[in-house]
Amino acid sequence: MEGKAKFIFPVLATGIVVFVVSCVVTLSNIGLRAVTRWLSAFFVGWPVASVTGLIAFPYLRRATTGIVAAIERA
Repeated sequence: MEGKAKFIFPVLATGIVVFVVSCVVTLSNIGLRAVTRWLSAFFVGWPVASVTGLIAFPYLRRATTGIVAAIERA
């Protein structure tokens, strides 16, 4: 990925993950009455996940490439 895409992709990817995970965890802990708490968790969690993704994804791509190369050599 190049240019703006390498910054946009992690933000979108983490947005989807945080959306689903925060919803499931909040609903399982509190129930349907917790929609406002879930939205709060989502809006706090997404920026944290986005920054983490921006930092971690390049390393994870390299690690994935290395793992795939090791598997294919075996």
